[in-house]
Parts: sequence; structure tokens; C-alpha cells
Amino acid sequence: MVKKQSAENSESLSSAGHRLGQIIGDWWETKVIYPLLEEVAQSLELYLDNRIVSRTCRADKVQWADLEGNFVDYDYVLELGGNSNTKGIPVAFLESFWRRGARHSKDKARDDTNKLLPMRETYSTARFLAIAACGEFTEPAREYVRSRNVELFFIGKEKIDEAFQTIGATIDYPDALPEEKKMELVRNLERKFSNPNQVKVAANLRDLAGQGAFTSFKQRIFGSLTATPQEIRIYSLARFGPVVFDSIEKAVDYLSGSNPQFPSNSEVTQYEYEVTFSDGSEFIRALSSLDEVKQVNLQLHDLMQHFNQILIKKTI
Repeated sequence: MVKKQSAENSESLSSAGHRLGQIIGDWWETKVIYPLLEEVAQSLELYLDNRIVSRTCRADKVQWADLEGNFVDYDYVLELGGNSNTKGIPVAFLESFWRRGARHSKDKARDDTNKLLPMRETYSTARFLAIAACGEFTEPAREYVRSRNVELFFIGKEKIDEAFQTIGATIDYPDALPEEKKMELVRNLERKFSNPNQVKVAANLRDLAGQGAFTSFKQRIFGSLTATPQEIRIYSLARFGPVVFDSIEKAVDYLSGSNPQFPSNSEVTQYEYEVTFSDGSEFIRALSSLDEVKQVNLQLHDLMQHFNQILIKKTI
């Protein structure tokens, strides 16, 4: 019995750093980024999905399928026409995280960026992709995100530390700190991190980082979502033939002629839908049927109509 208790204590101590990171990460996701995006959703009359939101149209995870049919989890999705019972049209996908140390920053940047990018190829309405990061995130990692045309909202660890210190909580520690000491930090934070204090730390962070940082990020979301289509190109790709030969020699003779002729009757096998937006971005997708072309085009039309109405309301 004594050995079992000792093993449990050892496991608890060894996970102290992980537990501390989990608490901060959950706070960042639910008390900082979620309220920020909720402000955007309310202003633009969109639906904000996140794991803390209960919906009958999905299970616990916020999942969307890519072009290959793979379902991927996302931290936040802004939807047009979504509600608690029905999934809407996705217009923005975002990931968020806290990192205490700079190690493997580039790997994290690559993983989250590559997780987001397929949504831009899948949905013509997915106008905004972003990562909301806090803590240690190196400049090469941040540049990797930006170079892939994924937006970045970032607040450094110093500001996060200051915000937590306003409630008497210490969240940073030397790497060599004994596990027992790390667990003391966890227990102290858990004692002080009531819901009101979580909200207080988030509000203090806004003051420390500056309201301008939050306002700028909201403006970037608005700018991306309201970028209008400047040119729409729809191609139909047809397959002609076939010309059939019963030997390779006959095929060589036919193709070596001055002007090989192929049958004029053709069948459309694929469509390509391309859009260039006013912010310079593009959407390009291959589609297998005209019905799919109509669906993609209608979703984009609905998005533009929605924001046109929003803009009209704001000018009245």
C-alpha cells in the first residue's frame, strides 16, 4: 500500500509541468481567445464553434473534413448560418496554444499551419486561417506561419507572466526546478484560479498587451472575410476519343503523322473553379460535377450577400 501511494505521488510530480501548461492553455483558449472571437461573431452575425460549446449536430470535438475526406479537429470555427442544431458554412478556422519554452517552436508552427491550410483548399468560404499563440514562439516559427498566408495573433511570455502575477500566481520556472517545487506552483495556481480570477487575468492581459493588439486582430478577420470576388473563372475539362489501335506500331504511325486527328465528340470529366479576391488571395478547386460547381459558387454568394447586409446595417 505504501509503495502504491509513492508511485502515485511520483506520477503526479512528474506531470506537474504538463498540468501547469494545461491550465494556462485552457485559460488562453477559453478566457482570452474565445471571448475575442465571440466579439467578432456577434459583430458579423456569425456562429462561433469551440469545444466549450454544446451542439446537437456534432460530438465533443469540432471536426471538419478536408478534400480527402479526412476529419480534422479545430479549436475554433466561425460559421455562416450555423446554430446549436445545424452546421453552417465555415468561414474561418483557428488554432490556439500556450508554449512555456521555445524548443520545437518550428515543429509546432509547421504542424498547426499544415493542419489549417487544407481548409482553404476545401471551402471557398474559408477566408480566414489563423493561429493564436502565447508564450515562447520563436521568430523563425512565426515567420513560417506568416509565409504560408496564415494570420498570427501572438502575445509573448513576459506579458502572460505579468498578467498571472496580478493574482499572486507564478507560472514560469527554471528548467532545473525540482518536480516538488513545480507541483507547488500548480497547487498555488489551482487555489487562486477561480473563474472570476481567470476573467480578471484575461482582462489584465488586455491592458498589458494593449487593446490595439486585440483590435488589430479583429480588423484582420473582418478584412479577410469581407474581401470581395474580383474575378471568377469556371473551366470545363473535356476528354476526347479514344482513338484505338491493336498494335504499338499502328499507334506510332498514327502519332508520327503531321496532324493526328482525334474524334470531335467529347465528355466533360472535370471542372475547375477559380476566384481572385480583392485582397489578392485566390481560391482554386477541381470539382467533379456541375452540381458541385453550383454548390461552391452559391456558398460564396451567400457569404458575400451576408457581409453586404452587415455593411449596410453599419452605415445606417
